[in-house]
Amino acid sequence: MKRALRFPMAFLLALVAAQGVLAVPQSKGTASISGVVIGPNDKPAPHASVSYQSSDGSAPHAVYADAHGRFTISKLKADSYDLRASAKGIFSDWQRNIPLRKGQARSVELRLIYAKEMPNSVSNAKPKQ
Repeated sequence: MKRALRFPMAFLLALVAAQGVLAVPQSKGTASISGVVIGPNDKPAPHASVSYQSSDGSAPHAVYADAHGRFTISKLKADSYDLRASAKGIFSDWQRNIPLRKGQARSVELRLIYAKEMPNSVSNAKPKQ
C-alpha cells in the first residue's frame, strides 16, 4: 500500500515545488514593440531570438523573428524595456530603456554585430567555392 502512495505523493510534491520555479506570467498590457533583426551582412536574420525584459531586469522573456527577421512583442505593460537579438552565436548590442506608455507601439531595428559575416546556415547566401 505504501508503494502505491509514493508515486502520487512524489508527483504532488514535485508539482508544488515547481510552482515556485515557474515564471510568473507577465501582466497583460496594451503596448507593443515590433521590429526587424538585421545580420552583419545587412540582410534580415531569419528566426533570430529576441530577448527582452523590463529595464529593472525583471520578467525576462524571448520571442523569435519570422523568416524575414521581423518580430512583434505585444501585450506589454507601460514600462521601460531592454532588448537584444541573437542568431547562431551572433549578438546585437542591448537597446536599453525603451520607454512604452499604455497603448503605445514602438519599432526598433536590432543589428547583429559580433561577427564578420553571417554564417551560411543563417543567411540565404550561396556558399563560396
